[in-house]
Amino acid sequence: MSIHRSYFKKNNTLIYNSFTNTGKSPYTELYFGSANDQISATGFSRFIFDLDLSQLVTKIQNKIISTGCTSFSSMTHTLRMTNTSSFDTELLNTTTSTGRRRATSFDLILFRIPLTSGSTGVAQTWDEGVGYDFYDVQKTISAPNGLLSPIALPQDKSYSQRPSNWYQATTLSGWSTYGIYNNNNTGINGAVNYSALTIVDTQHFEFGNEDIEFDMTNEVNRYLTGSTSGFSGWGIAYVPELENLSGLTENYSVGFFTRHTQTFYEPFLETSYNDLIQDDRNAFYASKENKLYLYSYIDGDFRSLDENPTVIIEDLMGDVVTTLTGCQKTKGVYEVTVSAITATTPCMWTETWSNLKYNGVSLPSVINDLSILPYREYFTLGYESKDPILYGFDFYGIKQNEKILNTEIRKVGVIIKRAYTANQAIRPLNAQYRVYVRQGQTEVQVQDWTQINRSSNEYYFMFDTTDKIPNEYFVDIKVYSSGEINTYKRTLQFQIVNRI
Repeated sequence: MSIHRSYFKKNNTLIYNSFTNTGKSPYTELYFGSANDQISATGFSRFIFDLDLSQLVTKIQNKIISTGCTSFSSMTHTLRMTNTSSFDTELLNTTTSTGRRRATSFDLILFRIPLTSGSTGVAQTWDEGVGYDFYDVQKTISAPNGLLSPIALPQDKSYSQRPSNWYQATTLSGWSTYGIYNNNNTGINGAVNYSALTIVDTQHFEFGNEDIEFDMTNEVNRYLTGSTSGFSGWGIAYVPELENLSGLTENYSVGFFTRHTQTFYEPFLETSYNDLIQDDRNAFYASKENKLYLYSYIDGDFRSLDENPTVIIEDLMGDVVTTLTGCQKTKGVYEVTVSAITATTPCMWTETWSNLKYNGVSLPSVINDLSILPYREYFTLGYESKDPILYGFDFYGIKQNEKILNTEIRKVGVIIKRAYTANQAIRPLNAQYRVYVRQGQTEVQVQDWTQINRSSNEYYFMFDTTDKIPNEYFVDIKVYSSGEINTYKRTLQFQIVNRI
């Protein structure tokens, strides 16, 4: 399994009955309730955003992300936003700098920004805006609750009322319904009611410091397949029951980092897809399922063929055992799954890959020898338990402490060998890797534990730098051996830098 990150191309927070714009703010504050002071606004707020899915679409078109061996339903999409209070439990049940109490025990919805009339009309295009602050500090603000009054500045450039805001989507167009939808379903004459929204997902927050993890799998897959189109982004809001609460004497809020954060915690859509390669060519056993692969290169770069190849497996007598059609696992890699076969082992069979075409030109068939091993060798049987093995690692494709521009996809080879030896491990291993950055003493996950690809002659994984934020990255390796899990910390580290 691999991941791809798609980032926001615009976002903004809509404040109830306010022209205020905070599109450039590094965080969004979603609140509900009311307060006695005049500094904290009353009502509630909603966060809107749109995703840049262009790189994801390109990867699918180029077959780097392929559903040839699976389906679109196996590709998952999760919206991830980091809570500004997730780092310190001491912030629970406290108030923010604006006097709002941190919300707990609430639900947030993820909704699709509707068309002008809900399910009909045209898409509501909107602009992010140039505002930063919630309040204009040039204005005189009383503070009966004891908070210090802001100092008036000659020119408050961080405050803006330019669209988008609660009323306006752009300078020349307003939302068809103020705030995008009516939360009590009383809108008339074409107004968009809450009941007309497409709710993508709902998430419960028990403590209020949890990160956003909305499931957008069906929503994004419908967009990628063209079955859903014509909308202009999504929004996050409290459920209407919270927005409509009355009689509250305090404001309750939760904050998340936006796309303008200067930290590593920029929000993104995480796409997870299956491109795992586990080649059994060197460990092809009778009486069990095995996988075989064909790799297509030009000058060392993976290239996809015009059509899926076919595979014929023949025994010693030249008789056809099975005929299979390959499926595209990823760019330039084709997979066949061979069901359990019965054979007098050990023996040497042949596999023939045909129907090989590139740019309309037919290529000669590829014939390989295939060693069929006895099923009993798939197991280690005896009266003694096997001692765990310690491993060492070397890498190629990325050098230790290398500085890499975020413009390319690297194939990272992993040489796995017994510790204190120069011999690479030959037998198949269950090895995984994970990628992360460090923020102080905290390890911020970039990619969770993922199985390393195993071809007939190497272990490797693909690392895409184009969707990674410039930072120093670390790679851990984990190997399962004789019932023991050994984790090797920071076996590889490198930096991703911006092109100037």
